[in-house]
Amino acid sequence: MIDTNRLDDILSRVSKPARYTGGELGEIKKNIHAGMTRFAFCFPDVYEVGMSHLGTSILYHLLNTLPDVYAERCFAPWPDMEQALREAGLPLYSLETKTPLGEFDILGFSLSYEMSYTNVLAMLALAGLPLRAADRGEGFPLVLAGGGCTVNPEPMADFFDLFVIGEGEEVLVELIELYRRHRRAGTDRHAFLRAAAGIEGIYVPSLYDVTYNADGTVAEYTPKGDAPAAVRKRIVRNFDASFYPTTPIVPYLGVVHDRVTVEVMRGCTRGCRFCQAGFICRPVRERSADTLIRQAQEAVKNTGHEEVSMCSLSTGDYSEIGRLVCTLSDAFAGSGVSLAVPSLRLDSFESEYAAKLREVRNTGLTFAPEAGTQRLRDIINKNITEDDIFRAAREAFEAGQNGIKLYFMIGLPGETMEDVLGIADIAARLRDIYYEVPKEKRGPKFKLTVSVACFVPKPHTPFQWAAQDSLEALAEKQRRLKDALRPVKGVKYNYHDARTSFLEAVFARGDRRLSAVLETAYESGCRFDSWLEMFDFDKWQAAVAAAGIDPGFYAARERQYAETLPWDIIDIGVDKAYLWKEKQRSEQAATTPDCREGCTGCGLMKAGLCP
Repeated sequence: MIDTNRLDDILSRVSKPARYTGGELGEIKKNIHAGMTRFAFCFPDVYEVGMSHLGTSILYHLLNTLPDVYAERCFAPWPDMEQALREAGLPLYSLETKTPLGEFDILGFSLSYEMSYTNVLAMLALAGLPLRAADRGEGFPLVLAGGGCTVNPEPMADFFDLFVIGEGEEVLVELIELYRRHRRAGTDRHAFLRAAAGIEGIYVPSLYDVTYNADGTVAEYTPKGDAPAAVRKRIVRNFDASFYPTTPIVPYLGVVHDRVTVEVMRGCTRGCRFCQAGFICRPVRERSADTLIRQAQEAVKNTGHEEVSMCSLSTGDYSEIGRLVCTLSDAFAGSGVSLAVPSLRLDSFESEYAAKLREVRNTGLTFAPEAGTQRLRDIINKNITEDDIFRAAREAFEAGQNGIKLYFMIGLPGETMEDVLGIADIAARLRDIYYEVPKEKRGPKFKLTVSVACFVPKPHTPFQWAAQDSLEALAEKQRRLKDALRPVKGVKYNYHDARTSFLEAVFARGDRRLSAVLETAYESGCRFDSWLEMFDFDKWQAAVAAAGIDPGFYAARERQYAETLPWDIIDIGVDKAYLWKEKQRSEQAATTPDCREGCTGCGLMKAGLCP
């Protein structure tokens, strides 16, 4: 345990000291004893972001149900706290017991966004650990990672002992049981890692040699010993019975998602060609409405939260959505508890949702048309029409909703400026529809938020081979759209920094050679790169130059089917040939139906992953 007197002195001098104190309602305390396995969940962003992460909450509470296992938390310190710890000579520590991270058995990082990678290195350094796994021998904690970014772990492969690929509830328990057996037997680190590679869903990068072709592309992966040729992702098959914490920790601070979150389903059947989550989270598995109603009511009672959010990739596709919304609306009516129903499909929206949500304090409606024209929506396989968009909006306005958020992307494959400006046309038409609704029905003021992201080609999608737009092209599209939206009163326009999207593409599609870039960027002070006020593109450009890396090789290069991709080592169950076929269909603007209408042959059935 670190010196609490010195820590108290530090906390009196940094911003938001509650980020670093622990002690919240719902925090788990255990008596520490010899033989206990200690696990630290390390989230590479600030407390307010990490405490909103449902996956970390689930696994934290799940591991703490295991006898002789104690899971604690640690979040990336803001730069003032990092500096204060360094000046005081204090290591990064856990919130629950103020134990230095270097004294834990296992450190588990969540990799949910590529722009958090330098924070991982900062946390390892503050813990007193060598950055590279090859430099950490006996006596150091095992360092693992899970989360969405691990479907291409290669840019971070040199820094981790192992990766959890897919859903962690079952595989993490198996991994800890294996660790405990090996520790009792007194085997060394390498023996444990070789054994861990035999667990489905575990990738140990040190057990693979990577070679490269003369043109810089990956030649092949060569497994060592019994390591599998490719690592199959892990899924929880009985999702309805899977663990969910109904007594989560209540944060001291206002966090990004300060609410109860119930996960209604995992996976998506829609097949949007840009959407990584839609492919890597397959197949669809639902929780029953009865289970969700019980979880929501228990969690509200145990925490006092005033909002319940229904979490999934496409909540409107949940088979019992009508019953769930109506039952929870009735249950919370008059209580001050609001319902949030994000991720609604425009073609699955029902007016009764909006009417019911009006009965409780609600947070508005969110839809994602993604593209401004029907041609481009067909290219990306969005499978919604303008009639769907306008019908859903009219029904929402008639139910008294006045606030709608729409999500779009620019830079999609096959996009023209006409497609970009089509976003403004949709916004203008929605304003017209609002004023067509009788005044006594609609909300008091038209409010439309148009949020526009830059397309990033992601692994394990049909667009994984596509080139990203140049920074200049993206900037021009953003400017033209801003000009086109200016005359539409009541519209708020948000757009992403194209430079962060560029780096996101570099690391999303990168390989192990990028570790040198990450180390140099970390050493130059890059932290919290997803925060606009912290992002320093000049430092990243210098880091890339110092490593002799061409970032366009990763982000802006069209790839061919025959190329070995850095993430081919990871098997998500969806065939690479199927993804290529979908890419070819996109070039013809040919849509593929929802697989609930009939199997489209993605490979999950053959892999035994589809129910």
